[in-house]
Amino acid sequence: MQNRLAHETSPYLLQHADNPVDWWPWSGGAFEEARRRDVPVFLSVGYSSCHWCHVLAHESFEDEETAAFMNEHFVSVKVDREERPDIDAVYMEALQAATGQGGWPMSVFMTPAGQPFYFGTYFPPEPRHGSPSFMQVLEGVRAAWEGRPDEVAEVARKIVRDLAGRQLDYTKAGLPGEAELAEALLGLTREYDPASGWFAGNTRFPPSMVVEFLLRHWARTESEGARDMAEGLCAAMSRSSLFDQVGGGFHRYVLRRPDGPLIPHFEKMLYDNALLCRVYAHLWRTTGSEQARRVALETADFMVRELRTAEGGFASALDADSEDGTGRHVEGAYYVWTPEQLREVLGDQDAAFAAAYFDVTEEGTFEEGASVLRLARAGTDADDDRVAGIRARLLAAREPRPRPGRDDKVVAAWNGLAIAALAETGAYFGRPDLIERATEAADLLVRVHMGDVARLDRTSKDGRSGGHTGVLEDYGDVAEGFLTLAAVTGEGVWLEFAGFLLDIVLQHFTGEGGQLYDTADDAEQLIRRPQDPTDSATPAGWTAAAGALLSYAAHTGSQAHRAAAEGALGVVKALGPRVPRFIGWGLAVAEALLDGPREVAVAGPVGGELHRTALLGRAPGAVVAAGETAGTEFPLLADRPMVGGAPTAYVCRHFVCDAPTTDPRELARTLGSGPSED
Repeated sequence: MQNRLAHETSPYLLQHADNPVDWWPWSGGAFEEARRRDVPVFLSVGYSSCHWCHVLAHESFEDEETAAFMNEHFVSVKVDREERPDIDAVYMEALQAATGQGGWPMSVFMTPAGQPFYFGTYFPPEPRHGSPSFMQVLEGVRAAWEGRPDEVAEVARKIVRDLAGRQLDYTKAGLPGEAELAEALLGLTREYDPASGWFAGNTRFPPSMVVEFLLRHWARTESEGARDMAEGLCAAMSRSSLFDQVGGGFHRYVLRRPDGPLIPHFEKMLYDNALLCRVYAHLWRTTGSEQARRVALETADFMVRELRTAEGGFASALDADSEDGTGRHVEGAYYVWTPEQLREVLGDQDAAFAAAYFDVTEEGTFEEGASVLRLARAGTDADDDRVAGIRARLLAAREPRPRPGRDDKVVAAWNGLAIAALAETGAYFGRPDLIERATEAADLLVRVHMGDVARLDRTSKDGRSGGHTGVLEDYGDVAEGFLTLAAVTGEGVWLEFAGFLLDIVLQHFTGEGGQLYDTADDAEQLIRRPQDPTDSATPAGWTAAAGALLSYAAHTGSQAHRAAAEGALGVVKALGPRVPRFIGWGLAVAEALLDGPREVAVAGPVGGELHRTALLGRAPGAVVAAGETAGTEFPLLADRPMVGGAPTAYVCRHFVCDAPTTDPRELARTLGSGPSED
């Protein structure tokens, strides 16, 4: 037996390096070995913070008897979905088409040519609730492979044919307009429950990109319904157990139990926290809400405190599980509290107040008498200092607990999202340290992920590239982060780096008709070139690229980038009215398109009042360039001098420019700025 995962950079793969299973990483050698032995390939896809991935590993992959059967009858391949989203996307599409559902761990059986013929997710160690055991599945697949090879081959060929017929091309759909965005808002209204503040459904993921659309829609149209929905969603998320009420930051999702409060799935992902940090900062920009300000800053501080790596990037995730003090690894152990634990830390009086405020009950709201903190009642202004003190004491008391495992893998796309969030949050709230952390992460991406030719690697760990080529979301999200950093810092090199990446999008990710693909034309060829335009946990590569292309075109006047962005937004016209919850970032980009986006040049000092006013403008997707006009880094600053020696702002859109102004209040009115008017 030879497990080949010990030298991988993925923490998820390294978690399986000591399994008795003869694991291979995804490689040509694995499929050649399957051909040589004439056995099927078993593909197992997961990620390091996935709870049920750990359960399957413990029950089956660590079991000597199961492993021996796998080693004899299969070539087993382990893939980290966060490291290879292209592989995950292709086989997840096949799984969902075949079974009507998907999820992780993903278990796929395929031919040595990579053609799938049988699928599943988690399989228990013994038959349970109508599901076969994992060993029964293995035995059934082996019997079919050896006894009915022609039938297996035909099933595999049919699946591949069906996938090949799914190529998407929305470039002829046309641009989304007022009608499509209004219809999308109406669709969201139908699914929204104003009483609870959530969309319908028992499993509730944070709708960060939908909120971004709602805020932009309100800024452009003054639709009170859009703003009310955005405020309601943000209030529901931040008051619930989705938000870590002690340490800041958001968990992956919450589940509504029929007989109790919302219970989180406790893993914390970088991408959720980056997106939500930015959303709450934008909500504060819109409404001036002190609660939104607090949540944005606590989420930013969480990312820096718990996810920042020694190299200056941001780790992918914190595990859901941790040790509970008795040697067991259980979900949520790091985050839950009992009344007795509150009393030990706070004393009787403050503990009683905290129990009522955070809904910590004697019987417990979670498991084994423990409670997950949530805001059970509205506080008063008089409570603010008391609550802040209690939070600080609970955080200090929580620090010595065994911590959840951390996936130290740096993912380019998610770091791009974090760069944008930290840069804006730092600029809005006078936190230059957050801007510095964003800049350090951007430096890491340039040094380690981009290399000498500006092609982007997907991951790194400990300052070493994982060697996997970036996908479209990496290029789109990193370009978005660089463009935001350029606006905040006035350093035009970040605009230049964004241009490098977006030129590669035009050259290698765009089809002949202008449609976008998730992988480059010179990347590894799988059974299908993946294409997914829907926004799920993160912006789709398709919509992320569209947004960055649109912003870059506004900065530079490039018609090629503008045309590519408009071609990509055809997907929003097609999907926005039908499935608005799954195209949220696309809808937000469409709002920017309808508004211009506006181009703001601030001739004057970076960080000055006029520059900050420009950054606080609510105009959807507005781009900002600031600095001395003598420089050549920002095309928007060319030939735009200070008037009378005073810092001066120039605002243009749709090829029409307003008169230059030196008055921050006038600029605020032009851009619909919020709290800066106070």
